Amino acid sequence: MGSRLIATTTVAALLAVPVSAMAQATADAIQAERQRAASAQEDAKELDAIVVTATRRSERLQDVPLSVTALSQEQLDAKGIVGYEGLAYETPGVVLNRASANFNNFTARGIATNGYNANLQSTVAIYIDELPISANGNSTILDPSLYDVERVEFLRGPQGTLFGSGSLAGALRILTHKPDPNLVEGSFLADVGVTGSDSLRQRYNAMINVPLAEDRLALRVVGFYRNEEGYIDNVGTGVRKANELESWGGRASLLWEPTERFSALLRVSREDSEPKDSFLVNPDLGKFKRLSDRPDMFSGTMTNYNLTLDYQFDGARLTSSSTWSDYVALFNVDLAGTYGQAFAFALDAPFESDTFTQEVRLVSDTDGKLDWVLGGFYFKRDRIVNFGYRSNEEYLARSGITGLPNEYFMDYRTRDVTREQALFGQLTWHFTDDVWTTLGLRYGSIEAQGFTLDGGYTSDYLTLAYYCSFLGICGLPATITPVEAAEGLKAKETGPSYRVSASWRVTPSITTYVAAATGFRAPVVNARAGAVSTIDPDDIVIPFGADSDELINYEVGMRGRWWDGRLAANLTLYYIDWNDIQVQANRVSDSIQFATNIGGAYSRGLEFEFMVMPNANWTFALNGSINRAKVDTLSDEEAAISGAVLGARLAGPEISGSFMVNYSFDWFRNSVGNASLAVAHVGGFPNSFPNIPGQPGVTSPTFGYTDSYTVVNAALAAAFERFTVGVYVDNLFDDDSITYVHPEAFLDSRYGLVRPRTVGLRVGYRF
Repeated sequence: MGSRLIATTTVAALLAVPVSAMAQATADAIQAERQRAASAQEDAKELDAIVVTATRRSERLQDVPLSVTALSQEQLDAKGIVGYEGLAYETPGVVLNRASANFNNFTARGIATNGYNANLQSTVAIYIDELPISANGNSTILDPSLYDVERVEFLRGPQGTLFGSGSLAGALRILTHKPDPNLVEGSFLADVGVTGSDSLRQRYNAMINVPLAEDRLALRVVGFYRNEEGYIDNVGTGVRKANELESWGGRASLLWEPTERFSALLRVSREDSEPKDSFLVNPDLGKFKRLSDRPDMFSGTMTNYNLTLDYQFDGARLTSSSTWSDYVALFNVDLAGTYGQAFAFALDAPFESDTFTQEVRLVSDTDGKLDWVLGGFYFKRDRIVNFGYRSNEEYLARSGITGLPNEYFMDYRTRDVTREQALFGQLTWHFTDDVWTTLGLRYGSIEAQGFTLDGGYTSDYLTLAYYCSFLGICGLPATITPVEAAEGLKAKETGPSYRVSASWRVTPSITTYVAAATGFRAPVVNARAGAVSTIDPDDIVIPFGADSDELINYEVGMRGRWWDGRLAANLTLYYIDWNDIQVQANRVSDSIQFATNIGGAYSRGLEFEFMVMPNANWTFALNGSINRAKVDTLSDEEAAISGAVLGARLAGPEISGSFMVNYSFDWFRNSVGNASLAVAHVGGFPNSFPNIPGQPGVTSPTFGYTDSYTVVNAALAAAFERFTVGVYVDNLFDDDSITYVHPEAFLDSRYGLVRPRTVGLRVGYRF
């Protein structure tokens, strides 16, 4: 029966559809048993032995006092997940707000005021190894390849103690594979499918691991390529299948282990992602139609260099991780929807970020009453953005507006520098083998400062275009005003973040914990603080900025394993008190965005994961979340400036979850067959606060809800000794529900939809 379980897991992984962490634990356990060639009984007993590093030390998931969903390399590779798609289904209480490729924000436990987070740091931090790649919501955030990673961990709840700013509601960690100096291995995965009726989707991935010196030196190289034809027509540009995506990249890792105590790991990676147009649509134009005068471009190229040094002392391990990152991206978007397409108005904003991250930590060995982690962290990001607000030649000729040097009516560059530095530590005291408590503390400072660089200009184009389009006064010359260099005010905050928990292993099969933790985001300085609207001087004056939020999360959790590990359950109850909420608002007259703070909100809910494997043939998994998150503290002034109202829902579903059933069977030519079916459900939620900022009581015309939707995926595969071949269908019933609603008036096409039905073939090979 052991070999049957092994083959079953291999083929199930290839086709898999979203399942919970317990199902992943099953897959990891059986894969481990495959390598050890043990019995099926031992497979089951390894269920609770899945290891994570969510606390900066290697620990069994069963013993970690926080909510974690872990996904191994095998499942990610096998499901064809090459980016963020699918991760939200895997994780209870998590939603991916995806406006377009490379335009992603996760929401965890309902902690978000909208799915866009314009001007604000995201509430879920995203890490590739030691590098935080998440940024402001209106920045292009790379959708990285997830092929051949060691593990993905999604930590729910604030993680400020160990992961710093931006982890207000959680942290997503993408941990890449290290080279193996004792094993020659390689893998290949091809995924070719058709989306809709005729859009070809191609995904190719490969890995090779080569020992260069036995036990001492090894190289691991990973490469990927994606070419996905679009399925959305842009009626403005006249391009059919406009949202094509081409993405490629690779990663090379060199591991040197000259002694048993010391190792050096050098990683170099590069990813280039080029979507040809946005994925957002306007249903009023027809199904899968959008409108912009040129393609909306959210492309990016990220190059990372990392050097990690490890030294094992007697009783503790010292780790130093240094990461340099260069990120070049485009953020080009048509904003003419702001004025109902009355005149040309767009933004071309290429930018470049240089980031350096250094972390040093000393982690004790886990062989005594006291476990501890001590560390220091430094982060610096230097970003330059070129803001090119443009008209177009056709409109300038039609309106008679003259005096501009080219089609750009405003063109200037800004620089912003963010620094974060901190000391952190975590202590765990074991009263007995079954009772322990943990205290974590981080004390640090974070500062942000913006600069306007010399050489730019502004103009009164918007006023002239407004006069021409709405008042019929055309043919006026534009007035050009130079932009002088300026040093912005510096926002700085210093203070602690903490986490405290107590754990009790009630029986060998059940572990419980209680915990309280805080999180924070970086303060924000508004680039145009104090600016008065040139269109309506009585409109809101842009405020200075926003201080960090104040958030504390209380939770109670239980993890259980029964029936020799074939039955598993994780349950978490939480309550979050969120105050001084950072919010994004828009000035009505000229749509200038700004950040500020308002009152408070609560979020409370239940997260659950269940898995049962009654025999070698059947596996059932269920995960989900029930959440209620609403504004509960708000002054009249805060309501007026933000558009919020007391009792307003935050931007997360009240109910979400997925169910998976998997059946394996003996098939032809000594292969093992596998059939799987998954059903994922996400409830509808609001896209923003309901009212117009600056107009209390007036409902915003851009306020709306996503649909409540259910997606069904199915797959069938056969696993041979080295090959796995399978067919699959994603979105079986071709659901086209709205999954994202852009909260601003800028865009004509504001809605994201479920990807149309995709039918495909996956072929995997590993040696």
